[in-house]
Amino acid sequence: MDNYLLMPDSFKGTMDAMTVCRVIKQSLLERRPQAAVRAVPMADGGEGTVDCLLTALGGERKTCIVSGPDGRSIESFYGVCAADGRAAGEKLAVIEMAAAAGFDSTGKFRDPSSATTYGVGQLMRDAIENGCRHLVLGLGGSCSNDGGAGMAAALGAVFSNRDGRAFLPCGKTLSRIAAIDTSALKKLLDGVRITLMSDIDNPLYGPQGAAMMFAPQKGADAAMTKMLDKQLRIYADILREQLHVEVDRLAGGGAAGGLGAGAYAFLGVKPRQGIDVMLDVVDFEHLAPQFDVILTGEGCLDSQSLGGKAVIGIARRAAPLGIPVIAVVGRMKGDRNRYLHAGIQAIWQTEPRGGYVPQEGEAPDYQKALADTIRRCL
Repeated sequence: MDNYLLMPDSFKGTMDAMTVCRVIKQSLLERRPQAAVRAVPMADGGEGTVDCLLTALGGERKTCIVSGPDGRSIESFYGVCAADGRAAGEKLAVIEMAAAAGFDSTGKFRDPSSATTYGVGQLMRDAIENGCRHLVLGLGGSCSNDGGAGMAAALGAVFSNRDGRAFLPCGKTLSRIAAIDTSALKKLLDGVRITLMSDIDNPLYGPQGAAMMFAPQKGADAAMTKMLDKQLRIYADILREQLHVEVDRLAGGGAAGGLGAGAYAFLGVKPRQGIDVMLDVVDFEHLAPQFDVILTGEGCLDSQSLGGKAVIGIARRAAPLGIPVIAVVGRMKGDRNRYLHAGIQAIWQTEPRGGYVPQEGEAPDYQKALADTIRRCL
């Protein structure tokens, strides 16, 4: 086998997907210098999604000034690719919502009740106004809980209170919405295709909803969490009354503080598994048959992987094409046969066995462990 396609996800907490690709490629070519290697790093919609798709497709990172989650201006970014795999010539924008409404945007800001996704909509608007007609929006890493109302407002939706005054809703004021005008938003989005990436299927509200499950991680205490959940329940009623859209039971509606539900209500799109979006955008069914084997991987292969993470998602798409898939992972939990039955041909672990062992008192060198694993197993 001389043609290798590298499609790893990040090894969370140790290496991003681009680093994993670089280490695997270098180690592979040391053993098989005649090999042809193509690196297509994977991501799930969170941090690193822009860089992964720019690496896979080529393009450029565009910076612009937008509203951060606390309303202060920040420098943010998105990626612009020349075309995606399904529509040659179509300009594609890749946006990480966390780049405008995530914790890293403003450092210590931790108040999901007032955080806004307005900057996310500004990134989308900038991409549209610069000629992009397909937007891929990753929903990971949010610090907000506004149901996507801020995003919708930046795209042209007008929210009015009971006095008829326009305002920008946030997590604690969703119940004040009395009317919604989406005419300008619809005009802006005419002819624009939007795809959402999310790896959670939580509903908008309730015990497994956006607030109850995730608001405490964003800085909410018990009272705020309960209040935010109530606001999202009322918001669902308002969207039903004003836009005639049901979001109560939408799988993934609770992603990114309810942005999943807001995107469905205002943009008409449902969240999709991040790995499936990535594989569609890089035109996997056309790309993969050019190679003899696919090397994928992630930090930990476990039961969550079987739910549709990168490794299993790739294996399932590769199986009908007859292309073997090897998983290179930091560690594996559970019965190996479960993963082999899901389409993986082999699993290479960097720990606990392998040639690299840290010296006493030495911090683990994860890149070296990965490199040693590739050299040993090839």
